[in-house]
Amino acid sequence: MSDITNIKESRVEPLYQLVYISRITSTGMSGSSTLNDIAETSIKNNQMKGITGIVCYGNGYFFQYVEGSEQALTNLKNTLLMDDRHKDMQLLDFSEIDVRRFSSWSLRSIVLERWMVKDAKAKALLPFKPFNWADNEWQQFLAVLHRYYEEQKDAGDMDAQPIKYSALGVTLGKVVGEHQAFFLIQTVLGILIVLTLLWLVLSDKFL
Repeated sequence: MSDITNIKESRVEPLYQLVYISRITSTGMSGSSTLNDIAETSIKNNQMKGITGIVCYGNGYFFQYVEGSEQALTNLKNTLLMDDRHKDMQLLDFSEIDVRRFSSWSLRSIVLERWMVKDAKAKALLPFKPFNWADNEWQQFLAVLHRYYEEQKDAGDMDAQPIKYSALGVTLGKVVGEHQAFFLIQTVLGILIVLTLLWLVLSDKFL
């Protein structure tokens, strides 16, 4: 399959990579299709600007890797800084590279928990908390993403958003799943408290 960009990289305009992490905001979580919007808009814009890459969401965090010309990535970075769907943007790397890692994806948007547990090396990075990573762990994670990309490319995966999902639904679903027992106990205690108060009120009336 030919690369979607059809760009011949030249030494006149070096190829760069931009890597960052950030936290989702309440605005991002409340959007019913935040991740879909990011992917669909970025695919269109990135195709025109020669940008390729991947954005990952998990556990309330974003990890994004994109590649393209220095000017295109600088403009993208400035745009991302103004995006109210995320906050605390931390730049991990902005440097020159030799080749593209995700040349067939203008921007693939994925939810990590949907597939990371299948990768043995990725399990060491769970739960996904990129702000707690050591200096070189983002490179290990990038290697995991690149393996995933190669698998999808070999399977003939095209430059499109494969899954529709809600950032809010994914986040709350994960939280509820991890703390199901806690919520159950709190619910039972709440019911008991209400019943006790009701019993006390009724008791006073009949005494």
